[in-house]
Amino acid sequence: MKIAALYDIHGNLPALNAVLNELKSEKPDLILIGGDIVSGPLPVQTLERLFQLADQDVQFISGNNDREVVMAYDGKPLMHMSEKGRQKQYWVSKQLSRTQRDFLATLDKLKIFSIEELGEILFCHATPKSDKEIFTPLTSKDQLINIFSTVEQQLVVCGHTHIQFQKQLGEVCILNAGSVGMPFANQPGAYWLLLTPKGYEFRRTIYDIEKATKEIETSKDPYTYEFIKNYIQNTIPKERGIQFLEKSKRL
Repeated sequence: MKIAALYDIHGNLPALNAVLNELKSEKPDLILIGGDIVSGPLPVQTLERLFQLADQDVQFISGNNDREVVMAYDGKPLMHMSEKGRQKQYWVSKQLSRTQRDFLATLDKLKIFSIEELGEILFCHATPKSDKEIFTPLTSKDQLINIFSTVEQQLVVCGHTHIQFQKQLGEVCILNAGSVGMPFANQPGAYWLLLTPKGYEFRRTIYDIEKATKEIETSKDPYTYEFIKNYIQNTIPKERGIQFLEKSKRL
């Protein structure tokens, strides 16, 4: 059993296509889409690309942004978000069809799969208890114990914070798959996780920046050029991302 975990695509279709192209040679038995699928410049195109993988086993879990987009589609207030965040989610929601909205609304929060030699693996978006809880490489052991106290599996895969890292908590190994579409990393690319009977590999897929820029420029997203600047042509460095997340925890 081989699982490719693709988290936090965020409507970055060029990044997704690059990873899917690489997976043709990896031939995973399962592709696990770890949430925050559509909140970005090419939401409909990204979702439809995943729907085209009919000949592969693709499983989905929901992210906080997926939940918020559904709320926006339904006309519910997003009072917990900044004005900029609300604008982004409402724009994305207006691109979706009712069928696409219903698909996002029915996604599970958790999935469990098994790989020989590794045992059961728990997949969640942020943490097993929440789709928006933040932990980083700097999170203390006591905080991690509180977050993962109910976990029965010895391997947990998370996303949400867009940073690839590993934490060991007793017998529990916690992996953050990183982000396909909006990574906090020191080099551009699409970041994801490969799990096999031999263990795990943090992966980075390089894609054509100029071509991706032109494709994303076709978006009507009001924050298109900010997205291109921060996540296509450049990246937000890992350490800066960690600082941002740690600050967010205190707000």
